[in-house]
Amino acid sequence: MFQALQRRSSKLSVLRQARNQQPRITYSSRRQYASSGEGSKGGPGKPSGDFSDQVEANKDNPISRTLKLIGNDVQRMKKFILPSSYTNPGAKGDSPDSAHTIENYLERYRRDGFQSHCDVLVIGGGGVGSSIAYWLKKRARQGLNVVVLEKDATYAQASTCLSVGGLRQQFSIVENIQMSLYGADFMRNSRDYLGDDVDLNFTPHGYLLLASEAGAEQLEQNSKLQCALGAKNELLTAKRLKERFPWMNTEGIALGCHGLEKEGWFDPWALLSGFRKRAIEYGAHYVEGEMVGFGFRQQPDILAEGIEEGSYEGIDRAFVKMKNGEMREIKFAIAIIAAGAQSGAIANMARIGTGKGMLSIPLPVEPRKRYVYVFQCENDQGPGINTPLTIDPSGTYFRRDGLGGNYLGGKSPLPEEEPPVDNLDVDHTFFDKTVWPNLAQMVPAFEAIKVKNAWAGYYEFNTFDENGIVGPHPYYNNLYIATGFSGHGIQQTPAVGRAVSEMIIDGGFRTVDLTRFGFDRIIVDQPMYEANIF
Repeated sequence: MFQALQRRSSKLSVLRQARNQQPRITYSSRRQYASSGEGSKGGPGKPSGDFSDQVEANKDNPISRTLKLIGNDVQRMKKFILPSSYTNPGAKGDSPDSAHTIENYLERYRRDGFQSHCDVLVIGGGGVGSSIAYWLKKRARQGLNVVVLEKDATYAQASTCLSVGGLRQQFSIVENIQMSLYGADFMRNSRDYLGDDVDLNFTPHGYLLLASEAGAEQLEQNSKLQCALGAKNELLTAKRLKERFPWMNTEGIALGCHGLEKEGWFDPWALLSGFRKRAIEYGAHYVEGEMVGFGFRQQPDILAEGIEEGSYEGIDRAFVKMKNGEMREIKFAIAIIAAGAQSGAIANMARIGTGKGMLSIPLPVEPRKRYVYVFQCENDQGPGINTPLTIDPSGTYFRRDGLGGNYLGGKSPLPEEEPPVDNLDVDHTFFDKTVWPNLAQMVPAFEAIKVKNAWAGYYEFNTFDENGIVGPHPYYNNLYIATGFSGHGIQQTPAVGRAVSEMIIDGGFRTVDLTRFGFDRIIVDQPMYEANIF
């Protein structure tokens, strides 16, 4: 750190010699001295006789005066680097052996490797955040110092690890299809990207979306779009569905769309671990701590809509509560909110949703609890091993889980049924009253099943249109957002991480154009809804 200060001092000296000028006290140096009052006999800012004598003695000595300027620069740099609570040992009012000294702070900094400064701070170390860190470091390596802030390094409640891990291209929005196609290619070549030690355990049995008569036309339109973009699926009438999947009850089903390639499910924990491990290998720093606030800095030269001229405040640091309760600070050039279900709350810390003008519009992402139930079919008479992940018109889904005769399934509740999100307790009555009847209607063999296990996790639910929000915030020129994927984010993590890295390194999207997924659509009230299949 102090080597950097020495290099800066050398540059200052060379620059001044090149100009062939006497070094002058800068405005900031004069102001600092005038406000300090140190050495004054006649009041603050008025030099004492001793100081005047020194100036008189050294007025023809440019080296002495240059060293004084460099000393002032070093002191200002220390104040920039060190927290305000840390002071010089032996300063007036401080004990030389005080715990809060520069030496003690720097010693702990060297000991624990805490990154107090970075180029890019990624807030959230789950699937999306770790993918961003991976792509930034893979592409920039030594060019960017990347820090990832993750509240819980065990990922016990992380949405990534609690997801079903599905991969499909059966969407109606072009960008969602393209991101999932990119994700499929990434997973097919995962060993090239993440290394031979990462096995995603991809199961390529596809998706099967079922539609009633009311949704058949939309399902057909979606299929045509998906295939035109590079997906491969087939449309099956009720008769062909019964022939292909004899375990299915096709009553009330008019059409099905079956993914033939690039669809299935994988191990989300393996994907997250791969991103994280390679990001760290490439030089990213992971910090375990809780984000508790942003630091603001006045930037009067920046104009923003709805803000009085000269009153703009930007963000340049994050306040972090460490696992031991200690508060620390990370200064950044760029911050990225990728905190999953907690992203809305993180944005609120930056006054997004509580400020004026563009800051009056909140980031519409909040946690929504979802249940996953693991069950067995009596006498193992259920669908076979090659069964696709099947979704009926009500949104109830199931798939095989391993080779032991287990299945897992669930359903998103209706808006009026949304459970509280203050815990991850599982509601088994929801399965009995809502999920099980639909499963039994779709698969008669599921009339006799037994729940073996269950868990709950959080969706990062975008209340605006249930699609991802990716891109810069329109108010802050150094804040990016990557969140709100509402249940299909894990399959899109490779594409989203790549897209964010392109915005930062290349200045724009190169692989998949996600311009329409930006925050601006919320400002102009133009939601992008997926066409639901009924």
